[in-house]
Amino acid sequence: MQDQKDPIDYISHLLESKSTAKQVTYKNLLAAFKSLGKESKRIIGELKKKAKPGDEDVTVDFKQVTEHEFDVKLAGDLLVFVLHTNIVTFDDTHPVMQSEYIKQKEVNRYFGQIMVYNFMSDSIKFNRVNDPGYLLARLLINHEGRYVIEGEGRLGSLAHQISEATISENELNILVKLSLMIAIENDLMAPPFPEVKFITLFQKNEKTQELGGGQKIGFRMSYENKAEG
Repeated sequence: MQDQKDPIDYISHLLESKSTAKQVTYKNLLAAFKSLGKESKRIIGELKKKAKPGDEDVTVDFKQVTEHEFDVKLAGDLLVFVLHTNIVTFDDTHPVMQSEYIKQKEVNRYFGQIMVYNFMSDSIKFNRVNDPGYLLARLLINHEGRYVIEGEGRLGSLAHQISEATISENELNILVKLSLMIAIENDLMAPPFPEVKFITLFQKNEKTQELGGGQKIGFRMSYENKAEG
């Protein structure tokens, strides 16, 4: 035991490097999320001025839910933007981990996450707790503000490799606009007839609004496509 290094030295090293990097990452994430909310609110304001739907019930809206969540309603879709408070890393086989930048320093591999989910707005309105939400995009930011975007369709091509520069309002603006566009482009698909042929009395009494509910089609994360290609 005398030949081994004092664990206190090792713990001190981790506090100075790893733990510090995670705290800086979280602060970068909070700043980006605040800017993302600001851009989303501004974009919704633009849509309210420009869009002239033929039906007054076709609405767009922005709602700040908590410090870590805001929602954007776009007609029948509800986009939920969520900041995850835990800092994460990835398995070495993940494409992001192949970057030389990531391999240079261990602290470069820790990321904060902002997730963008697409729900049907009626799922929230009628509290249909079994309705699924779909992940549209995941924004990953590290201690230096460098970022990766994993996403559906065109979102996946924005920054699928670790960026050279720090995240800016321009990238956040594009992220919001593409998320809105993809959400409204993808339609609901009715479940096959045999799946809704029978219902229980409980479904009839307690979950009437869920009966025959559709599911969003077309959602497939870009890295999933590559994995099967």
